[in-house]
Amino acid sequence: MHLNEFASTTNPMDMTQTAEFDSLCASASDLNIAYRLPIRYVSRNLVARHHRFHFLEWGNAAAPTILLLHGGNQSAHSWDLVSLALQDRYHIVALDQRGHGDSEWARDADYSSQAMAADVVAFCEALGLMEPIIMGHSMGGFNTVRVTLVEPNLPKAIVLVDMGPEISEVGVNIVRNFIIENQEFSDIDDFVAAVLAYDPYRSREHIERTVKYNLLQRTDGIYISKVDHGPRLAHGAEQRRNSDRFSLSDAEHITPPALLVRGADSWVLEADAAQRFVEALPRGQLVTVPDCSHNVHGQNTAGFLAAVEPFLASITAND
Repeated sequence: MHLNEFASTTNPMDMTQTAEFDSLCASASDLNIAYRLPIRYVSRNLVARHHRFHFLEWGNAAAPTILLLHGGNQSAHSWDLVSLALQDRYHIVALDQRGHGDSEWARDADYSSQAMAADVVAFCEALGLMEPIIMGHSMGGFNTVRVTLVEPNLPKAIVLVDMGPEISEVGVNIVRNFIIENQEFSDIDDFVAAVLAYDPYRSREHIERTVKYNLLQRTDGIYISKVDHGPRLAHGAEQRRNSDRFSLSDAEHITPPALLVRGADSWVLEADAAQRFVEALPRGQLVTVPDCSHNVHGQNTAGFLAAVEPFLASITAND
């Protein structure tokens, strides 16, 4: 059983009429995240590469487009506060990537960056997205890089959140161990407690409001993480070593303007690695956001917005 609401057909579903939207606005108020009315926020589905993808769409389709790619074990809803704040100026499209959120799981169990990047290219073509700014966190950042290397003319610019060619194995193991140890729960409060221990930057109230996007309830009453864990966990490390990761020399071929956003307390992207990465990028900039770790935009949304909004404005100044 799904705990959240989303479009069940190809017809858009107005999310502003749901209790989930009221919950989001309450979180925005708690965190002093400003937003403007009116708001267009819909849940949609489309088929690309013989695969059903769910996505969230915000704002005016005539405005400059930002395509949001979430991290592993997350969903498009991880960007909700960011989308709410930016939707008055941008056309926001937040994709549930294959095997995550409310998108279909991969029949071939392929969760490599190559497969996900191909999904993004096909998704953009199906939706008619021309030169979007692509913003990716962690896994979504690796997929953004892969898209940019394969289709350098697709993104107008890219924003990469707490990832790079040199990432800490200690940090990767922290994330991986949390995912492995938190796949099934008999009580939602147990999941909330586990997330609080892993992510002390967010309040209990905020975590309780977002838990519905990360869990399903099986027919036996057990709550499970809403991600196709089996193949990702079984093959994830090998895929990262052999295909998903990229090198500093690869970074030299990332030609669009690029903003690298690092969490000041990140255990995944160390400061010196971030500096080497941005120096390798032909048009790279680096900004470090305080009071957060790896999940920058979720742990310090206001700081994240302050970091990315000047970059976004500079890219779209003439649009």
